[in-house]
Parts: sequence; structure tokens; C-alpha cells
Amino acid sequence: MTDDRLTATQRFVLLVLMAEARELTNAELSAVAGIKLDGKPRQQLNDLGLVDSTRIGRAYVHELTDRGAVWCTEELAADRPARSGGAGGTLYTVLAGLRRHLDESGHTLADVFRPNVAGQVESAYTELSRGKGTPIRLAILRDRLDGVPADEFDRALGLLARREGVHVRSEADQKTLTAEDADAAVVLAGTARHLLMIEVPR
Repeated sequence: MTDDRLTATQRFVLLVLMAEARELTNAELSAVAGIKLDGKPRQQLNDLGLVDSTRIGRAYVHELTDRGAVWCTEELAADRPARSGGAGGTLYTVLAGLRRHLDESGHTLADVFRPNVAGQVESAYTELSRGKGTPIRLAILRDRLDGVPADEFDRALGLLARREGVHVRSEADQKTLTAEDADAAVVLAGTARHLLMIEVPR
């Protein structure tokens, strides 16, 4: 396809978008993989139809296209990029192993890589609480992650609630609850919960 025209960083961006299975900003790309996509490299991936980049405020949000997903599938059998170093060689060895697994199992990349909703909830919580560990209403979190289906959000909260230092609680003063709070509540152990609090490590 377009291999000869893509830099190692562009390839890595495509593979990270595949693995995360969601839209990512440059800040998120940097946090996840230490890379970013801007300027001519971004425009090239957009022009090739591999990535859609939408400007929100002063930042771009990048999403893998269907054509980009096809590229990623084909890249599993590709040689590692020139001058990609030991890290690139290791990555492409893992990709080759993944290709063998897919071929033998009949699965697709979509079966393997699914959105890490629990991680998205945790990141949104940290941003909203400014890292202070204060309780945040689930209604606010759901609004922040409005692209996440309700059942996946609920499942993620159930997973988070099992972790030490994570608390999914009911509102003690029920009179303060709004209709939005009631709609956003998640039921755990038969009890409606309205707040998320994640303790800050000391």
C-alpha cells in the first residue's frame, strides 16, 4: 500500500490508534507511546485516508479510518521500517506473532483490540478531580465520555470498583440527587451508586 511513503513514527501512530481502538489527541498519543502526529506527517496520513484528524479547540483528535485498519492488518506481515532500531525490530516481531495467532484462530484485529473504557474513565476522573481524589458525579463522567455506550461505561465502573483505592459510592444525601444523577447511576451489589472516588497514592 503506502509503506514506502510512511515514516516509522507515522507507522507507530497508526498501530497505537489500532491498539487503543479509540480517538486520541496528541497529548494522549504522547502519554501512551511517546509520539505525536502533527504538521506534514498528520496531513499526509489524512490525505492517504488512513487517519481522520478533527480540530477541537487548539488540539487535533486522531481516529483510525477503515482504510487505516486495513493498513494495520497488512502491516502485521511487513518487515520492520528502516532505521527503526531495536525497539522497532521488537515491535514488528510481536506483530508477526500476532499475525500468526490471527491466521490460526480466525480472529480479526477488532476481536483483539477493544477500547480500554476503564482507562478512559480513570483518565477523565483524574482530569476532572485535578488529581486530588475528590468524589466526582457519575453524571459528569458520563457526559465527559459521551461517546462511550452506557453498558460499557457500567462494566468499566464494575472493573474499577474491584481495585484497591477505588470507590463507587452512593450519594449520602439523597435529596441532592438530580434526575441526571439518577439516570447516570450504576447499580453494584443491588445498590445505585452515584459517585466515583479514586484515592491518590501517597
